[in-house]
Amino acid sequence: MFKNRKSFFQRLAVFLAILGPGIITGSVDNDAGGITTYSVAGAVYGYNLLWTLIPSFIVLVVIQEMNARMGIVTGKGLADLIRETAGVKVTFFIFIGLLIADVGNTTTEFAGVAGSMEVFGVSKYISVPIIGILIWFLVVKGTYQIAERIFLLFSVSLLMYVVSALMGKPHWGEIGHAIVHPQLEVNSKSLAMVIGIIGTTIAPWMQFYMQSSVIEKGLDMKQYKYSLIDIVVGCIATVVVAFFIIVACASTLHVNGVEINEAKDAAMALKPLAGELASQVFAFGLFIASIFSATILPLATAFYVCEAFGFEAGIDKKWDEAREFYILYTGILILSAGIILLPNAPLILISLWSQVLNGMLLPVVLVCMILLVNNKKIMGKYVNKPINNFIGWTTIIILIGLSATLLLIPIFGK
Repeated sequence: MFKNRKSFFQRLAVFLAILGPGIITGSVDNDAGGITTYSVAGAVYGYNLLWTLIPSFIVLVVIQEMNARMGIVTGKGLADLIRETAGVKVTFFIFIGLLIADVGNTTTEFAGVAGSMEVFGVSKYISVPIIGILIWFLVVKGTYQIAERIFLLFSVSLLMYVVSALMGKPHWGEIGHAIVHPQLEVNSKSLAMVIGIIGTTIAPWMQFYMQSSVIEKGLDMKQYKYSLIDIVVGCIATVVVAFFIIVACASTLHVNGVEINEAKDAAMALKPLAGELASQVFAFGLFIASIFSATILPLATAFYVCEAFGFEAGIDKKWDEAREFYILYTGILILSAGIILLPNAPLILISLWSQVLNGMLLPVVLVCMILLVNNKKIMGKYVNKPINNFIGWTTIIILIGLSATLLLIPIFGK
């Protein structure tokens, strides 16, 4: 019995040491852009888009597992593998699109910082520069271990959206009915929202960050099963938080016919409907999520761009060892924060369309991933199983179909 107990604690110690990449990658999905998308989805469509979270969860687990397996087996990032197999020219065009989307996404995170602090009466001209500087110091002057612990703390903090949703007194019978029999009119707006939800739940940049963080962690196949648990826990947390954000807005804003354009509007609109505490909890959750993602997003972008073009990258490297990495990271932060500080910047359009662009770019990234993970020269005996390929290719076909429909609806009518 003592030996079994000792073995349990040894396995637990290994898991806690490995814990991080899956939970962080999953949790950072619920960023300011994601919270805005989920909030608008709940306010406009009520509970009728909750069903999208079920297939999103399944696909998220499968894709994250592919990333972790590729990173552990090859010891190379996804961007590095794409460059080696597709060539520099193809890689360049793929990553230009991803870079544009990620600048838009990071701008959205700073919009979340600004909006959430305005609920507490703090001007964006104070909150955005201060947070930007703190984020920069954390990454440039910190270490991976310190950053990871802070990121895990942020991940747990996102569960406050469960509290915010429960304060809105949701109708559980209606929720169950909407998941099984959603009532949704198919048009360009509803399709854009579905693509946006998928695009923010399974964002292209996450695939690169997940693989890079596994490598940075130094994991091997002996630790694979613990890494898989980490991924599943992270995916569950992602979908649970997304579920309760939609529920919070559907239970209060939708039933009262309140229209919103961004997550800040949702926080402010909750005050007369669910009370000041619910409003403040929602706003503080947005603040935490925005800081979290404003750190991770440009970090992931700098990682995969540097990997793609052969530059050194990594938080544990000094400025002189990874100059291009840190310059790119700093540049994205300054550009994104600067856009927020511009008067009358179209923040709502940037937020929603960056999520739609994520959904459109995702099939390109997934095609590259699936081709790579099925390459025996790269993966050896650890190539995909048929079920992984089925889910992966089905996701790609559905996303391409949705994107094509979204583009064709304005041409052929509603």
